[in-house]
Formats: sequence, structure tokens, C-alpha cells
Amino acid sequence: METQVTDRLTLASHFVNSTNSPIFLTGKAGTGKTTFLRNLATMTHKSYVIVAPTGIAALHAKGVTIHSQFLLPLGSFLPSREPEGNFSNSGQIFTQFSLTRRHTLNAARKKVLSAIELLIIDEVSMLRADILDAIDFRLKSVKRNFDVPFGGVQVLFIGDLYQLPPIVKDQEWQILRKFYNSMHFFEAHALKQSGMVYLELDKIFRQKDEAFINILNNLRDNKATEDDIKALNKHFKTEEEIKDLEDTIIITTHNYKADAQNQKELQALKSPSHFFEAKIEKDFPEHLYPLPKTLELKEGAQVMFIKNDSSGNGAYYNGKMAKVKSIEEDEIKVVMTENKLTYTLKRELWENKRYVINESTKELEEDIIGTFEQYPIKLAWAVTVHKSQGLTFDKAIIDVGQAFAPGQVYVALSRLKGLEGLVLRTRIQNDVIYSDHDVANFTQSTKSQEPLHDLLIKHRKTYLEKLVLETFHFLDLMKMTKDFFKETESGFEFEDLEMRVAMPTLLERFEQELDNTQVFQKQLLYLLNLQDEAKLIERLEKGSAYYGELLKEQLKALLIHTAEVERFSQTKKYIESLGQIELQLLKKMSQIKKVSILARAILKEQTIGKLEEIQQEIRSLRIDLVTAAKTLAANNPKFQKNKTGKKKKSEDAPSLKRVKGETYEITYEMSDNGGSIEDIAVQRGLAVSTIKGHLAKGIKEGRISLFTHMDEATFKQIAEIIKKYDADLGAIRQEQPATFDYGTLKMVAAHMGLLENKN
Repeated sequence: METQVTDRLTLASHFVNSTNSPIFLTGKAGTGKTTFLRNLATMTHKSYVIVAPTGIAALHAKGVTIHSQFLLPLGSFLPSREPEGNFSNSGQIFTQFSLTRRHTLNAARKKVLSAIELLIIDEVSMLRADILDAIDFRLKSVKRNFDVPFGGVQVLFIGDLYQLPPIVKDQEWQILRKFYNSMHFFEAHALKQSGMVYLELDKIFRQKDEAFINILNNLRDNKATEDDIKALNKHFKTEEEIKDLEDTIIITTHNYKADAQNQKELQALKSPSHFFEAKIEKDFPEHLYPLPKTLELKEGAQVMFIKNDSSGNGAYYNGKMAKVKSIEEDEIKVVMTENKLTYTLKRELWENKRYVINESTKELEEDIIGTFEQYPIKLAWAVTVHKSQGLTFDKAIIDVGQAFAPGQVYVALSRLKGLEGLVLRTRIQNDVIYSDHDVANFTQSTKSQEPLHDLLIKHRKTYLEKLVLETFHFLDLMKMTKDFFKETESGFEFEDLEMRVAMPTLLERFEQELDNTQVFQKQLLYLLNLQDEAKLIERLEKGSAYYGELLKEQLKALLIHTAEVERFSQTKKYIESLGQIELQLLKKMSQIKKVSILARAILKEQTIGKLEEIQQEIRSLRIDLVTAAKTLAANNPKFQKNKTGKKKKSEDAPSLKRVKGETYEITYEMSDNGGSIEDIAVQRGLAVSTIKGHLAKGIKEGRISLFTHMDEATFKQIAEIIKKYDADLGAIRQEQPATFDYGTLKMVAAHMGLLENKN
């Protein structure tokens, strides 16, 4: 089917790529929501996962289920810190307390959730408010960010609230009603904090019949008139008249009705039955089967395709009708209802996937864990309203006299392209035309939303400020490293001194930049508010170059430490924790490399693409650094002392607790023994900038003389520059990046008495 583009689809892509606001992308049936989802992978620079409330919905969206991705137990979630026993003893209730203590995430899920920037939830009409709040809590916990909804992850909701509603049992609602006004996703507490952009697609691609479109709109909005009902009921036909109809599917309300009709028609055919077994590989659970494992067909059977043609030839699409012409062994020929062309069926493949972090590239990717292969057709004399969602029919017999859920009449009718293909098996009565009042009220409330273009400008500005603030600080990395110390200090201490100080040294390096980053952030915000675009971009590019090198040095040091640890046994958990820090480092490198590109595009209101070249650059850099680190560790004999690399336990053995100043003292001692900065760095396996940071501290405290490592002429030259910039070392690095590095500047500033006490 051809790709359609509208102004609002373009707006939706801008909201995804150049803002961080939650977005609800909705629209009537046939407006292009699925097309937008399909194209998203090629047009966003953000790392994302796609989830859906049910297995079949997830399969259709090419994602995974919400419960599997977030490891949520089955039942109801209460947005409370209290134990669930305070609310119910049913065993079907869970809270923040139980998620934290009994339903914890495994390491693989944590890695994936740590990496995502965008969460896409399809078929959101079925999403319950309590489950969305559980997602919110999971993301906040993993991201270590409880200050903003979803831990700072952008959420894109896709769906039509007038279609399948969320399911909640009466006994569940008796408890949930204390927390929610209704079970629709828009009642979630997380969204009450964040709000969301309501973006309704307005161009309908399925229907071209304006009179039919108007009737559908009125049905959807609970505004159907007597004339609308009369116009529809003109298409009522008796059972005798319906008998003569060929190649027409019945859309009905209940599964038992659809199943009975299909079996009745199949048995009426005189031709013999043929059975075709699905080919199932690896992990593909039964609840995900898109078709019965055994497909029974006869010549003359009426069928419809349930998948788009994966070959790209467009021979069929989801919902296209056909009739089985012949079956010879494994060759099935069908005649297309629409154009009477004969087509030989081929099997299609459905994939059960999960999201993982690729251990080689440390990037988020899809992992296919199972497949289901079968001919992509099912018996189609009848189908339920629910299972017809997403399908398009030229003609259909609508049987909705027993509509039991809000919006069923609308959903059934909206499957059709126009009134000319409509046949009513039962006349439509006013009492079955109704939609959910909560949905209607919510939709009405969105009409007070600011114009989308104005919202885009506002949210772009907020996003740019967020980029400026979050890109140029290392607080997340520092917190993660401090948490790492807490997790490992009770049971892990390396025998080798340099291995013991590797992680404290990494933390110290980021701590050294704390003041510098704060000054830089203020400068960027000032330029942003001043609307000095040229100067802002210039500063961003200089800052990116400087901090990009700093992060590269720290990544190199971390990978060397990891390679060294990997040579010992009993280190799996420790290495996994190092991997979490590495992921955060790589994410920060990506942010820093992207920020000037994103800022320029946002300021100039340009389209932002995938930015794949940046990820490729980081991917290649990491591979090179890992290779070098492993080679260095393999050739270093000092790591062969014992099997575990850990100090043997004894009563007087020191704990892993960081010995204050230990890493500095090693540097001071090596300096006292005549080691140059470069020699000390090589021998310790640390960056030159880290060693200079140590020496700056020693110079300030009078422990080291500056002139051990610098002549007087160089000192005077640097001192003049420092005075000129009023001791703003960050400004010197950004304005004169080719002169002296930050570590050298700090050493001179320390000698001049211009460094404040950082301890």
C-alpha cells in the first residue's frame, strides 16, 4: 500500500525528533497511524522500543508486549509505596513496594530500559492507566530519575480511543477506583504530571466517500442524527437477499458467531479438506500465534490475508479478500476478489522478538527469539469487530445488532471504503450507537489545547534547554559510579593497587570537571536566551570537541580496567556493573556528538534524521578501544598473580572502601622518583589528563612543585593567559583549544593559588 504523508504526519515526526514531550498520536480509522509507526525506524535519531498491551497487538506493531518488556506481574498496579497487603489479600495486586522487592528487573531488561530515549506504545486504547503508572515507576527506577515522568524517557502513544477499550474486572475496579477516575490510559498519574500533546491525524485514506465519512464522524462523536441512521439502514438486506451475495465477509460482534459461520460455510463445501501445519522455530508461545497451528482449507473457501506482502510487490495486504482456487500438495492458488487475478500463495514469517543490548556494539537492537511460518490467510466468511481492526474491506455484511462495547458499531462500519460496499444484516438501532463518555469528555477537553505549531515551538525550546543542561554534566555518571562502589565494596578488593584505584580515579576525573561544566551550562543558557544562534552553535561545537576527548579518555580507562578484570574468575557481577557504567559513558558520548547538530536543526526548524553516522563513529571507536584494551591486559604479566585477582581474606585485610587520597599518593610518589607525567600515565594505565589532575591537587597542597614538570618560561606564558580570562579555565579551553590542555591550566592555576579547595 502506498505511503501517505500529511502535514500532521510531518508535525508528528517533528514532535518526536525535536521535543521530549509525551505525544498521543490518534485519529480515525484509516488516517495513517500504522504507516507512521512503520516509518518511524527510518526517521528518528532516538533509541526506542515498541510495546503493546497484548501479544497479537505487539506482533502487528512489530514490537513486544508491555508485560514482557517491563517484567510486570499479572494483576492490578496501585501507584503507592505501601505493601499490597494494605489494600487486598487477593494476590492480584502489586504496588511500587512489590515491584521493587519481589518483581525485580533482570540485568538484561535494565540495560535495555537504560538505553531507550523513546518508548512507543501502540494500540493505546487497550492500555490501562494503572499499567502505565507501573511503566512510569519502572523507568524512573532504572533511569535513577524520579524527578520527571517516565524517568525522562519520551513516550509516544498511538491508537484510537474509540476502538478497543481497556479491560478491567469488577473486583479489580473496586480497588482501582480509589486511585483512578477510569481505566483509560489518560487517567494515569504520570500523565497528570507531564501532560501530553494531542495530535489527531485528520486526513482519511481509507474512505473517499464524503457522505460516509460524515456519518462515521458523527457515530464516533456520539452525534449520529436520524438522517445518518436512515442512510445506513437503507443498506439492510434480508437473509434471503444475503444468501445470494458472494465474496463478502460478515463482521459480527462475538467470537462464537464468527467461528460458527466459518465452520458452517467450510463444511458446506464438497471439496476435500487439506491441512497445513505451521513451522514454529524456537520460542514462539501459543498466545502469540497469528493463525491456528493447523490451517484447514478447501477449494472454494473464502479467505482473507492477515499480513501485508513482505516481498514488497504489494500482491496483497492485511484484509484483502480472496477465494481458494486449487490445492495441489503444498501449492495453493487463490483468486483475488478485487481484480480476479490468480496468485500462488507463499508462506509468511512472523517473528517473536525481544530487545537486547548487543554486547559487541553496546547498542540497542532487536533479537529474534522465535518464528512462526504459515500461509498468511484465514477463513473469512466472518470475522469479529475486534479482529477486524486495522483491516480494510471493499464490501462487508455488518451484523452489530448485539453490540456490547462502546464504539463497536463505529469500528465495524469504518472497515469499509464506502457506503456502496455496505450490507446490514440487522438494522442499526439508536441504543447500540454509543461511545464511552470518559473518552468523549477527554476528546472534548483537547479542543482547548494550543495550536500544534505553537506547541511545537514551545516544546522545541524546552527540549533545547534540556539538551544544553543534560548533555554537559556528568552527574548521572558520578551517581552511577558511587552506586557501583556501594554495590561492590563489601566483597571485592583487587590485589593489584592500580586495579583498586581504577574506578575511584574515573570518578575523580568527572568530579574535577564539576565546576567547569556548571560554568559552561550557564554560558550556553545565556546564549540561548539571548538568541545568539551563531555563538551558541560555536560554543556547542567547541564544548563537544573538548568533552568528547575527555569521555574518550575515560572510556579507554574503563575498558582497560574491564579487560583486566575479565582475566580473573568470580567477577561476573562486577563486570556487569562496569558494563552499566560503560553504557552510560557511550550514551553521553552520543549526546555530546549530536548536540550541535540537533541544536542547529531545532533553531532553524529543520528536519532531523536518523544521525546513523554518529552511532557508526562511536561503534567503530569502541571496537578499536576494546581490542587495544584486551591486548594490553593479555600482555601484562602483573595480572597473573592469582586466579581471582582478589586479596585473600584475613582479619587485617583492608576493605574495598576507598582509601582517601590513595590514588593521588601513588602519583606523588612516582613524581618524587623522577617520573614524567607521560611515564606515570603509561605505568599506571591512566590518562595524562588524570595524572595532571592529581598533580594540580598536590601543587595546591604544597606536596608537589610545579617546576618539577614545567619550566618557568612556560609557567609565565600560561599565567598571563589565566589572568586575561580571570581564571575561567573552561573559557580558555573553549576559546583557545589549541593552546594548553585543561590539566596543564589547572596545575598553573594551583601554583597561582587560584584553585578552590575541592575536597
